[in-house]
Amino acid sequence: MVVATAKTMDALRTIGLNKYERNLWAALLSRGSATAGELSDISNVPRSRCYDVLESLAARGFVVVQPGKPLKYVAISPKEALDRAKKKVVEEAHEVSAKIDRLAKSDSLRELEKLFKENIKTVKPEDLTGALKGRQAMHQQLESMLKKAKKSVKLMTTETGLVEISEQHGSILKKAADAGVKIMIAAPVTKGTEAVAKEMSRYAQIHDIDDVEYIERVAGRLCVVDSQEFLVGLTDDTKVHPTQDVSFWTQSDHVTANMFEPMFELVWKHSKPVK
Repeated sequence: MVVATAKTMDALRTIGLNKYERNLWAALLSRGSATAGELSDISNVPRSRCYDVLESLAARGFVVVQPGKPLKYVAISPKEALDRAKKKVVEEAHEVSAKIDRLAKSDSLRELEKLFKENIKTVKPEDLTGALKGRQAMHQQLESMLKKAKKSVKLMTTETGLVEISEQHGSILKKAADAGVKIMIAAPVTKGTEAVAKEMSRYAQIHDIDDVEYIERVAGRLCVVDSQEFLVGLTDDTKVHPTQDVSFWTQSDHVTANMFEPMFELVWKHSKPVK
């Protein structure tokens, strides 16, 4: 009997199938059709869990339930199963998106905003801090910061970071610059980022961090907005997977103005303008 390799099982994990779901689906594919009891015997999934896991797989489009006593579960082509699962994920995402849009236009949002604004006044700035896990979370927080910028945005980043910022936040930075916000970006400008830097220089001042030893000592990922809020990467984006990236954010103007903004200014001073 052909069995799924560890590599294939790991691939199934990346699309959101837990261990029991992976084992049961692989077992069903090897049989074509089977009862929960039969699948339990060959998948090492406890029989008490088989029914709810198989129900979950059926709801997501991976298996078909065949009515009868006992219930049987039928395998379909893996390609068809993945197509069905993808379609369901997209449909659910559209439904949630529509609900969010309705909420954003409702009186409930105004009520929530009022609740936030009235209570945020009692919170100390230094208490508005947080650790962010994952590159996506970092970019979400960065986007929120950039949208609120009124005076200045000071960004220090890596080659990879420069490309990501251009792709994900370029339009926001340009809009901020058009509104009078001063945009300053310090990053290594290489053959791989030269075109990106040139494009961004249309709305931002770009400095090239070309001192290799200096880069290794101090350069990283940092954003300071209006001298009041900052975001700093705590991991090396060239050595960790995006899901393992860690960053730190705070609205403490004391820490921002006395530590991270001077750090940026030092890097800015030791880098060269890109024309």
